[in-house]
Amino acid sequence: MKAFAKANVFLKITGLREDGYHLLQSRFVLVESLFDELVLSKEKTKSGFELISEFNCDDNIIIKAYELLRESGFKNELDEFFKNQSLVLKKNIPVFSGLGGGSSDAACFLLLMNEELNLKLTKKRLKELGLKLGADVSFFLSGFKSANVSGVGEEVAEFEEDLPRLDFTFPKISCATNLVYKEFDKSPFDFKASLKAADELKALKTREILEHKNSFLNDLFTPCVNLYPKMSAFLEQNFFLSGSGSTVFKVGE
Repeated sequence: MKAFAKANVFLKITGLREDGYHLLQSRFVLVESLFDELVLSKEKTKSGFELISEFNCDDNIIIKAYELLRESGFKNELDEFFKNQSLVLKKNIPVFSGLGGGSSDAACFLLLMNEELNLKLTKKRLKELGLKLGADVSFFLSGFKSANVSGVGEEVAEFEEDLPRLDFTFPKISCATNLVYKEFDKSPFDFKASLKAADELKALKTREILEHKNSFLNDLFTPCVNLYPKMSAFLEQNFFLSGSGSTVFKVGE
């Protein structure tokens, strides 16, 4: 099963929750040209659930999703299912890239298990489980190709449009999301103005949104550059930033 990447066409920070999490509004688009793969395999090197990958799996979100399903009443089904098979993760989405690879992997695993084990989990229940793993998981569970996303990422509303081709560049820079947000918090910010801008942007098609200035569209671009000075070249060359970076893109011809 394919776990597709996503890109943020715009990302506006609109406030803070009482628990300190940043509220946002964003346009998420599915990137179907880039995906991880989750494949069931008869290869086994140990008993129980086994995740095989060239990628470091010690603290992988898929393992957290597996444990969450077990705790949610499906222990027997999962134990029996993985008695004689394993799960292979083929990692293609760069990490620390702002493309939601981990969240997509988690959503893909939940959907795969729901299908293979016939768990009969509704979309509502899948979303409830997904939110325990990460806010962006909701978008990947939705099946939407384009959506306006709000809250901390858990509120997803489909936006119907014909998407332009986006050409991606993957700088060899690992941008830590938590550090970028901490850098954002260091400077005064007008949340009301950002909310007003977001309300205007979310009514536009992706192609129209990308006619705006890159630093205006993503409130994390400047703090990202502050933390990772090599990213300044992409800001100056009119690339757009996805998430907290480091992936950047332009509209294709």
